[in-house]
Amino acid sequence: MRLATGSGIRVATATLMLLSAAVAFGQTGRPEGLYYKSWGVVVGIDDYLVAPKLNGAIADAKAMAEALRQLGFDEVVELYDKDASFRRLNHILNDYLPRRIGRHDRLVLFFSGHAGTTLDMNGKELGYLVPWDAQVTNVSKAVTLDQLKEFSRRVMSKHTLFLLNAGLTGWEVTPPQQLSLEGRLSPEEETDKRAVQVLTAAGKGESLARKDKHGVFVQALLSGLKGAADTDKNGWVMASELGAFVKQQVKEAAGDKQHPQFARLDGDGDTILIEGKKALFKIRPEPKTEAERLAAAKEEYEEAFSLLQQQKSAQDALDHLNKAIQYSPAYGDAYVLKSFLYLDRLSNLEEALAAAQLATKYAPTNPDSHYTLGLVLQRKGQFAEAEKALQQALAVNPKYSDVYLSLGDLYAEDIKDKKKAVEAYQRYLETGGTEDKARTYIQQAEGSGPAAKQ
Repeated sequence: MRLATGSGIRVATATLMLLSAAVAFGQTGRPEGLYYKSWGVVVGIDDYLVAPKLNGAIADAKAMAEALRQLGFDEVVELYDKDASFRRLNHILNDYLPRRIGRHDRLVLFFSGHAGTTLDMNGKELGYLVPWDAQVTNVSKAVTLDQLKEFSRRVMSKHTLFLLNAGLTGWEVTPPQQLSLEGRLSPEEETDKRAVQVLTAAGKGESLARKDKHGVFVQALLSGLKGAADTDKNGWVMASELGAFVKQQVKEAAGDKQHPQFARLDGDGDTILIEGKKALFKIRPEPKTEAERLAAAKEEYEEAFSLLQQQKSAQDALDHLNKAIQYSPAYGDAYVLKSFLYLDRLSNLEEALAAAQLATKYAPTNPDSHYTLGLVLQRKGQFAEAEKALQQALAVNPKYSDVYLSLGDLYAEDIKDKKKAVEAYQRYLETGGTEDKARTYIQQAEGSGPAAKQ
């Protein structure tokens, strides 16, 4: 059968400083996984020195630190209360992290504490975070979103995600840079595209709702990072998915009085929080309209078809086909290829039969729907049913030579009807077939072949 046509920390000595720098700049080539190293920085402040006290910020931060460790983050730096002073935060952002984080690393920074919004010199809103020893209204001792943006330009991490458990706005979004292929052997992979993203708990001036032990924003984060944010069920959780999930969850939990904000500050990639199978990776948004879902299904089908043509992973191809069917359950060609895959590569006749039956239902005008069903039924020993299916394939396309060949094999080897076998093989040759076994069988049946004279 032919296939149908149609991814408090301070370095004390110069020696340690050099060793730290070597971690970042010694990363050559590609890591075996998505990242060489994953970094988490978690800040929680309840007992402010001069600002009003908070209750639950540290508990939220500690829960986030544990969630990052559960995700396999290699280093999680925790800064609570006085450890999160203005001086310490500036050291972390301007010295420690830029020297240690490499270009194939991932960074997630979580902050839970006071925040505010002021106006910059041009009258534009500027959001800021309040360290342990700063006043809520003292911007000179705050960490502004512009400073976080500048930090993201200096740090080498491939993916950077800021999770801010506070209500604030005011950031500048940089348009994605054009991809440069200069000096590259191949285009940048989707998982390697740079991303700087931010997710805040609420809009400016909105109160942060709490429920049970944590704020509803943190509860949504924790749930999303355990897999609930994988709304398209492809095994991957991206920052953009987490943002959409958290926004919806918090809006419902807070009675539409709290609205998380999500933005991409730089780059055109997407921070990966949970890694799934490479074959199912995608960076495009989830299709919404029927036309978008059909287009996505066709894209998944073509990827599966390409993998099979290249003799690559059959399981990856199957994953793409299942995704195509998820997008468009009536996409018949995907069932055709799925049936062939189970028949020819994965050796599962029951799954092959189920897919073939759905193929004939949703793609009755595709001769391969009936052809594949016939091959499966023949393999199962249901020869009469196989004959009917192959004949139906010819009713759709009377010049499909491969079907005549399979029909000839069925008559010759299974049904033992020499006359029908000869007729099928003759039609095979007449429609362009070149297999010698068809010509040999005809010659033997007519008494002119060597076997017939014995």
